[in-house]
This record gives sequence, structure tokens and C-alpha cells, in this order.
Amino acid sequence: MALAFSISPTLNKGRSLFPQFVKSILNSYTQIFFSNNLVFALILILVTFFDWVAGFSGVLCVVLTNLMAYIIGFNRKNIISGAYGFNSLLTGLALGSYYQLNSQFLLILVFASMLSLFFTLLMEGVIGKYGLPFLSIPFLFAIWMLILATRQFTNLQISERGIYVLNDLQALGGQGLVRLYVWFGKLNIPMFWVIYFRSLGAIFFQYHVFAGMLMALGLLIYSRIGFLLSLVGFFSAYWFYSFIGADISALNYNYIGFNFILTAIAIGGFFVISSKHSFLWVLLLVPLISITITSATAIMNLYQLPIYSLPFNAVVLLFLYALKFRERFYDKPQMVLIQHYSPEKNLYLQHNNKERFRKSYYFPFSLPFWGEWKVTQAHNGNITHKGDWKQAWDFEIADTKDALFQGSGMSVEDYYCYNKPVIAPLAGVVEEVVDGIDDNAIGDVNTEENWGNSIVIKHAEGLYSKTCHLKKDSFKVQKGDTLKKGDIMAYCGNSGRSPQPHIHFQLQATPFIGSKTLDYPLGHYILNTDKGFTLQSFEKPSEGDKVTAVEKNQTLYKAFHFIPGQQFQFSTVMANGKTKIYTWEVVADIYNSTYIWCATTKSKLYFKSDDDMMYFTAFEGKRRSLLFYFYLTAYKVLYGYYKDIELKDTFPVDTLNSGLLILLQDFVAPFFMFLKTNYLLKYVSKTDDFSDSSIVLNSQVDIKVGGIRMQRYEGEMLIHKDRITQFSVSHKNKTMVATTIPTNIK
Repeated sequence: MALAFSISPTLNKGRSLFPQFVKSILNSYTQIFFSNNLVFALILILVTFFDWVAGFSGVLCVVLTNLMAYIIGFNRKNIISGAYGFNSLLTGLALGSYYQLNSQFLLILVFASMLSLFFTLLMEGVIGKYGLPFLSIPFLFAIWMLILATRQFTNLQISERGIYVLNDLQALGGQGLVRLYVWFGKLNIPMFWVIYFRSLGAIFFQYHVFAGMLMALGLLIYSRIGFLLSLVGFFSAYWFYSFIGADISALNYNYIGFNFILTAIAIGGFFVISSKHSFLWVLLLVPLISITITSATAIMNLYQLPIYSLPFNAVVLLFLYALKFRERFYDKPQMVLIQHYSPEKNLYLQHNNKERFRKSYYFPFSLPFWGEWKVTQAHNGNITHKGDWKQAWDFEIADTKDALFQGSGMSVEDYYCYNKPVIAPLAGVVEEVVDGIDDNAIGDVNTEENWGNSIVIKHAEGLYSKTCHLKKDSFKVQKGDTLKKGDIMAYCGNSGRSPQPHIHFQLQATPFIGSKTLDYPLGHYILNTDKGFTLQSFEKPSEGDKVTAVEKNQTLYKAFHFIPGQQFQFSTVMANGKTKIYTWEVVADIYNSTYIWCATTKSKLYFKSDDDMMYFTAFEGKRRSLLFYFYLTAYKVLYGYYKDIELKDTFPVDTLNSGLLILLQDFVAPFFMFLKTNYLLKYVSKTDDFSDSSIVLNSQVDIKVGGIRMQRYEGEMLIHKDRITQFSVSHKNKTMVATTIPTNIK
């Protein structure tokens, strides 16, 4: 016990100083393939030890580099991701495959690690400021400098490993390994496959077919798209060499074929969203890589230096830099904005986000009023919305018989909308106010003061809203005031070119009363039709539509408006009858991302919210955890309650699909999506209490293959006293029920 107590503080201090150190080493291997897959890392480590000196040198350099990075105090996230270690790994592998292991060589490895790290930091600063990756440029600088220098170090001994391969294998693994090597050598494999596997193995300085096969297997496990791209990149190069009459054997003897493989993966699916356009660019870049290989070889031969990955670095960086100058066609191909270290995940999330948030770059303008109003003139209207002012709306209030007024309709007071509050559609600063214009008599218009009493609000540079025909002397704001969304600005009137009371609303690029209109949608609003309520998001109301701004239900809002620091506890009954407790907490990280953290399962559920709704954006963790089921159930929730309203959305296709189906989808995903996962939330019932509401929401998640539903998850949420009191998920005759444990922590 005394020993345990003496070791524990040391271990804790080590974990604090070098967090996730083992992960930083593993990721240094997979970073070379733009991955962080654990299985792939173990395969790559195994491959490097086919030449045990090279393998040892590589892992030693990674350990030394990451230790130095931690001790000096560099970015821990970069260290853990392997970004600082993989160039050092390549340097160690290159040196280890060339020299014998002795004490002098070990000393060189120490300083080679330091040199690789410093070149990495240099490239991060020089290239990184342009938003470009430094790739393996630090390795090239380090290894070329070391090769030139070590030629003068007479105590370093050139390795003879690889000359007597069978003897090396006998010493490494006995006769069994020798027989395995001979068996692979006798396989009747077409030469182009031999060159492919050797090129793949050459990335880690292993030139045997078996090494390449293992790496191909690891690549396939990591990414089906990545594996497909490696084939496309290499075999298109093989065809190109044949077509132009170049020496195909150069791909085999010089082991430079890996440049085509790495370029294809980088351009086809890692830095760029995988698509038919990215695959086309892979094909188009093959000749450039070939030209770069030939020209770079001619130059480097003058100094007796190998080109290694120079063509890959040059072509990828040139291409990514060129994409930054585009002024249109940003999605052909589209660059990856948030890296998930998987071509499939990059593609699926981009595809899902494009479907979910294709209009989210618009500002979420609300309707400039409360309650239900009717669109009496929309864009391209038949009355006044013409020419430069065609993108505008007129709103009035209609009763159940669709009448706009009561009584004779000869007085402005007869109209339902007259003297009703007009509110700020979005936060901003009052740019212009026009007041003092009298209301017109019904049927008359004021053409000299066309817009009547008006308010112009600046919401952003080049984006203004204008509300017109307001009531004289009803203004609650003045020029220069800062407004919040929903603040009362004035009241509806009948001033200007307005024969009867209504609100004219438009968006414009300039701050003037007579500015041209912008073709711009509204944010979230409710459309009321004969079939019921429908949520509209970033759409443009049509003439005759009856629309309502989303009205918050406080019970829903308080239940789903998650605040950092807020905590929840849920209990579930297990199959054995025992109760399991789950503790959740709302967290905001340093990047201002908000998520729900489950301490029990170490899972994260990212979310966003605005004035009208909450929606989940990503899940990390165990797929069969309680937090994951909550993700399925409450994927998107509107803060307003409207009976029988249905919210529809889609999940990334890899959320629930697994097995053979998702593997097949991975291979064809850049060209065709046959899997789909749909979400539906229905507002079922609401029971009002004196101070609260009890609300029932039902959800469905449908997994579809080619449009045919294959599976369904059904969920239900009970909301009472401003909290989610219970939710359940049913699937294949099994139901999981989670019940809130009351807590005083809010």
C-alpha cells in the first residue's frame, strides 16, 4: 500500500504534464494518412517494425518530439492530434532504414527529433497563416539537411538490411517469417498491383508487398472513400505513364508512386469534401504530379538527394491555395471547414448541414408584429410592388371570415390591424425615422409622401429593414436608438400611399426611405392553412398566406433553453431491474461551442439555439447511451406550441446505419446517396395549469434505403414544470424510459 501511495502522485503529475501521451504517439502515425483511427495506427506501427531498426527509430523520434513539445509548452491539442509528431516519425523512419543502430546514431536521432519539431513550428507559422496545411514539408527539410550532414559523420554506418532480406527476416521472426515472405513472393499478382502495394508501403519506408497489403487493409478500415481514392490516384497515374510512354518502372524502383496516393486522398476527400468534382480534380492533378516528379528528380539528383514526398506537397498546396481565390462555384469542389479526420464523416456532415442549414447564412428576421396577419400583397404584387420595389410584403389582419375590417369599413378604426403594435424584426440601430404624416381617409392615398411614416433599422453592413404606413405620433423610438428583437417601435396606421390600414415591410441594402428592395427571406414563422400549422424557415410568404411570428411557450422554452452550468439527472431501469443514474451538464467550451456532457458515458451532444428553436448539431460518444437516445428524440424543438404541428429534419446517414449498408454507401457516397435518416417531431397535446403547461411531444426517426423505410425509432417526451420530466424511445419492440430526478441545480 505504501508503494501505491508513493507512485500515485507521480503518475498523476505525469498525466497532468503529458495528457493523452499515448494517443499523441498513435495519432502521429495515422496523421500521415489524415486519420486518427486507432486500429489503423496499430497496423501502421506493426508495418514500421518489419524493419525493426526503422520502426524503433520512428517511435523514438515521435516520443522525443512530443515530450519536447509538452515540456516547452506548445499547443497540447496539436500534440495530441499528432500534428507535431508525424514529421518527426517520417524523419526517424527514413534515417532508421538507412543507417545501422549504434550510440552515435541514437544521438543523431535526438537532434533529428528536435530539428523536425522546429521545422514543423516554422511551417505552421509560415504556411498556416494562409490557412494551408504544412503537410510533410518539415520532414523534407529535416531529412535533406540530415542526409547532407551525416555524409560527413564517419562513425555512422550504412545499413545492409534489405540486401540480405532472408537473413534479416530469419533474425527477426524465424523460419516462419521467411516462409511467409517467400510465399508472398510467389503469388501471381499482376505487376500494377505489386507496384501499388510497394508504393503504399514506401510511405513508411517498407518496400515489401505484404507491408503494402497490410496498409491497404488499414486504409480500408479507416476509410472506404480513402481506399477508393488511393486506387483512383495510383491507377490513373499508372495509365498516364503508359499513355505518354514514360518509365512505369520508376513507380516501382524509385517508390515514388505514393505521391499519387497521398495526393488523391488529400484532394479527393480530406481537405476537400469528397464528390464527383473532387474525384475529377484527382484525375486532372495526376499529370502535374508526374511532371513535378520528373523535374524535381532532375534537380535533386544534382545533390544526390531523394525527392520523397516533394511532389505531393507541392501539388496539394498549390491546389488548395488556388481554391482560395475563387469568386464563385465554391462547392465544386467544396473545401472542408471543420475537420473530422474522416472523408466519410466530412461528406455526411456537409451533406446533412447543406440540407438542414442551406439558408442559415441569412439573418433570422421575424415578422414585424404579434399574432396572425394576412399577406395582402407579396413579392411582385399586382398593386405597388413593382420594379425596384417588388420584393416587399403588405400585411393586414383578417377575421375567421377573411374580412379585413368590421362594420362599414369606412373608418380606419374599423380595420383590425389599425393601431396594432409594430415590432422590431431583428436587433439593430434605428437609422431613419419619418413621423408627422396624417392618416388617409379610407380610399385616399398620399402620393407626395409615398412611404408615409416609416422606420429604417440597420441590422448589419448592407442590410436594413424598412416598415412603412405607420400611425402619426405613435413612435416609441427615435433615430440612433438600439433595439432588441421584438421591441415595440410604433403602431399600424394609414399614412402615405395607403388606401387602407396595413404594414409595408421590406429589406434593403441602403439606409434611405426610397431604397430598392432586397430579395431576402424571413426567418422562422408559422403558416396557418386549412391543413393546420406549418413551420416555415427562411422562406418568403406568398400573397394570401396567413402567418404568425413564433410565440414562445414558456414551458417549452425553459425546458429546452439549455444554459451552461445547468445540470440534469435521469434514471433508467435496466433489464435486470436495477436503476441506473445518468448525470448531464450543459457546457460551453473555449471555442464558444455549447454541448450537453454526460459524465456517466463520457458523451457529448452539441446544440445551437436561437429565439425560436433549439436543435442538435453533432453527437460524440457511445451510440447506445441515454444521451444518444435523447439526441434522436429531441433533434429539433420549436419553442412555440401549435397543436399537431410537425417539424421535419434529417440526420447524417451514418447516425444509425451500420454494417454492410453503410459500407456500400461509403464507397458510392461521393456520387450517390441511397441511405436517408429522417426525423419528425409532432406536437401532440398541451394541458394548461394555473401557472404551467404539461406538453406531450412525439418523435419518429425513419431509416430509409432507396426511399423505402427499413427501421423506425419512436420517441415521446413529457414536459412539465419547465423541465423534461420523462422521455422514451422504442425500437424493435424494446422501449427505454428515462425519468428526471428532481434537482435544485438550474
